[in-house]
Amino acid sequence: MAFFVFDLLSDVWEGMSGTYMGKDWGHCSQLFDVWEVDDPKTTMYFMKMYERILVNYRADRAEEKREQEKRKAKAKSGEGKHFTHNVQG
Repeated sequence: MAFFVFDLLSDVWEGMSGTYMGKDWGHCSQLFDVWEVDDPKTTMYFMKMYERILVNYRADRAEEKREQEKRKAKAKSGEGKHFTHNVQG
């Protein structure tokens, strides 16, 4: 039930950087009422645990993407390339 209700909550993204901030928890109690959740405390506990895992995962993927783009930009600019010439004569 925790994953189901968690999925119904809307995502919050930071506007300028596009960073995932987590879920909007404002409607959580209403969803608990609608879906007649028997143990809201335990359900909320698992929802928050899952959110922490998800936020960390998305932050790691974003960091990997930034590093990859940085490497591409570095390679494109020719920075770090060392050419050697094999001259025989």
